[in-house]
Amino acid sequence: MKYRHAFHAGNFADVHKHVTLLALLAALARKEKGFLYLETHSGRGAYELASGESAGGIGKLARSTCVADELRTYAQRVSSYRTETHNSHAYPGSPLLACRELRQQDRAVLIEQAPAEAGALERSLEAVSLSARVRIERGDGFELLRASLPPAERRGLTFIDPPYEETHEDFARVSAAIAEALRRFATGVIAAWYPIKDDRLTGPWLAALGRTLECEAFLGELWLYPRDARVALNGSGVLVVNPPYRIAQRMQEWLPELLKILQAGPDGGVSIRRLR
Repeated sequence: MKYRHAFHAGNFADVHKHVTLLALLAALARKEKGFLYLETHSGRGAYELASGESAGGIGKLARSTCVADELRTYAQRVSSYRTETHNSHAYPGSPLLACRELRQQDRAVLIEQAPAEAGALERSLEAVSLSARVRIERGDGFELLRASLPPAERRGLTFIDPPYEETHEDFARVSAAIAEALRRFATGVIAAWYPIKDDRLTGPWLAALGRTLECEAFLGELWLYPRDARVALNGSGVLVVNPPYRIAQRMQEWLPELLKILQAGPDGGVSIRRLR
């Protein structure tokens, strides 16, 4: 695997996806019954922010006064983790953010293919005493997803976030994973992150995916550069299938605020729209 998330950790796309993830987990936690959090591409769990990309993401947000509850919650979670680890440059990735939200009745399955990353993930969880209700599996997240669904709790969130090293192939595998997850667990919440690099790729993929879905789904997108610009990453998208109550409405509040905080120029924008 060529991709290493450490270089991109804390960038604008991470901020977007992690605010969305925390909002989804909070929605699931409104009910007392436990749930499963399943992540297919977990990474190492914690990062030391050393690259310039984080300055345009969590760096900007951490210096801002946020209005929306979702943004304030995310900023507080990052700040608390840094205080707990005595490291002002530490950044919790999605598995750490998610597992720190688990209640006694909840559990998590975290999948990671790269041995070094999986080992680092185990150490990250142990360092903050989160391993009790968490199982780490090593392997292909697309393949191992099926073994955990449906969960015994009959409630859950599946988070799909591959590296998109091969964009065409990963788009196809994400579509197949969503179909498989819904076949096994039709009422489960699914969140799939995707890069916005070229609308000529992203648009047809989303349109085709929308035609296959038989349940509610919406897209939350944020871009800082023209959507067809020749930069490494123009924007960030999250597809939410079977969204919890009022998630899309709340995103109408916090996503424009996030854009204002992160805005790098006049060409940015946001979009919250139904896919199905």
